[in-house]
Amino acid sequence: MKENLVENNIVARNGNISGNTNGNGKIFESKKFLFVALEALSGDLAWQLKKEGHEVKIYMKAKSVADVYNGFIDKVDNWESHKNWADVIVFDDMEFGEIADKLRRNGKLVIGGSVYTDRLEMDRDFGQTELKKYGVNILPQWQFTNYDEAIAFIEKNPERYVFKPSGNVPSGNKELSLLGQEEDGKDLLELLRQNKNIWQKKAPIFQLQKFVSGVEVAVGAFFNGKDFILPININFEHKRIFPGDIGPFSGEMGTLMFWSEPNKLFKMTLEKMKPALIESGYVGYIDINCIVNGKGIYPLEWTTRFGYPTIQIQLEGILTPTGEWLYKLAFGENFELKTQKGFQLGVRILVPTFFASAGDKELIEIYRDLPILFKKPGNLDGIHIEDIKTEDSVWRIAGDSGCLLVVTGSGTTVNEARHQAYTRIKNIMIQNMFYRTDIGLKWHTDSDKLQTWGYLY
Repeated sequence: MKENLVENNIVARNGNISGNTNGNGKIFESKKFLFVALEALSGDLAWQLKKEGHEVKIYMKAKSVADVYNGFIDKVDNWESHKNWADVIVFDDMEFGEIADKLRRNGKLVIGGSVYTDRLEMDRDFGQTELKKYGVNILPQWQFTNYDEAIAFIEKNPERYVFKPSGNVPSGNKELSLLGQEEDGKDLLELLRQNKNIWQKKAPIFQLQKFVSGVEVAVGAFFNGKDFILPININFEHKRIFPGDIGPFSGEMGTLMFWSEPNKLFKMTLEKMKPALIESGYVGYIDINCIVNGKGIYPLEWTTRFGYPTIQIQLEGILTPTGEWLYKLAFGENFELKTQKGFQLGVRILVPTFFASAGDKELIEIYRDLPILFKKPGNLDGIHIEDIKTEDSVWRIAGDSGCLLVVTGSGTTVNEARHQAYTRIKNIMIQNMFYRTDIGLKWHTDSDKLQTWGYLY
């Protein structure tokens, strides 16, 4: 699609990027992007680049995602044999930090983790310690590798706690996070006693964090290795599976977000980490999820990579061509993203395979290859792909995650964004699909509190 690309763009290695202009301004010529993944996470971003006319290849390590993205993106069995082919290499998950650091030192343009930022997210204790080191307030928290020691700790210090696995926990185990409900911690204490032998295998390293009530909100931004790219992103995740924040943690069921100039929330958290990010050489998206109240801002956890479905929803609001801003980010150029005003909202579409255990092949195979149909086939606005494939122009379920699509909407108000997203969902036909119907509904009360506390200015 050459109309979306810039002609005759020349990259000067002195740090400036220049090229010919037309009536629409500068746009980049076609680039080569190589995505490296553990699971099937970044396919929608890769697909967006392909639709813009760029050359894209993806490597995915997990065998369970062998058929995911078939027909959408060219896949390779060995990414290292294509690293010299690529103009930009994108690592879409944790655990690639050491490789990414080495490639950057060798002059490659890389988006993705560093050894330092991988550890920020995977080692919760380290992530909190670094925040404190750079002057960010943190909640009291304790890391354990022994469940009996954690049980003894709660018995001696009866309070309300949050239980969080540490490390790069597999997708199927993300719902092990637990929010205690009792002020003396007795409910969590009993769960630890009954499940310790099972959880020791699934979450050998974990953290207990003191519970604080308030509004959960995240602040994130793209980082080019030297500075944050503006505007920043403020987002509100909906992690539990069912409407009303009921059920187990899912990873993420939907998100409300908006773009903003630097505000108090950003200045008191992410901005303070700039020296550490520069030293680490990190290039990519970085996000801190926080709990805030009238007494302060308390970071809960890091995301030192693209978030999912965060990046799909961000694409709804970013007006700058995807290939252009990704290349500039990797190159280390200072630029400003063009973004829509107002709000963006995304809803994740799933099928019951999501609840299948790794060994439940029967349920997985029941849904594999089932079609994803549209009442108006030509209308795919706001439709972002996850674990699907296309065969003979028909979209079908692939992989075993049960996460199929992210449907986005935008508007000058949250209600407008909600209306657009949920209207788009009505166009989709998938057997036994389910999704949350309340994404963004808490904005009215949450925004009142955030405005009163002054965190959005």
